[in-house]
Amino acid sequence: MPRILVVDDNAEFGRILQAHLTAHGHEVVTARDGDHGLALIEQESFDIVLTDILMPQRDGIEVLRQVKQRWPALPVIAVSGGGWIKAGDLLDMAERLGADRVLQKPVRRDDLLAAVDALLNEVLPDEG
Repeated sequence: MPRILVVDDNAEFGRILQAHLTAHGHEVVTARDGDHGLALIEQESFDIVLTDILMPQRDGIEVLRQVKQRWPALPVIAVSGGGWIKAGDLLDMAERLGADRVLQKPVRRDDLLAAVDALLNEVLPDEG
């Protein structure tokens, strides 16, 4: 069963993503912020990291940078609804820094599952 790490400081949004992904047959672990997410990656194995961009302490851009530097084969999906910066600008930055997919909040269930399935088919062709 593919394992997905969801990193988002919004607990409700994290629960929604977890519900969609679990219903689709994935094991999901949630992290409350970037520091927590990176600590979990150190301790456990994941097939995909899905991270929000705007978070307190260590943001999703830093999570993306760290993952791509330390675990370059680990796919990352960056998600943002923007805030004081337009979501499109943040997602463009995430793509330039190596995000494998980007999704804008509010994330449609079908778009989420399509992005996850596409990445799993690339990294786990026999299981995705």
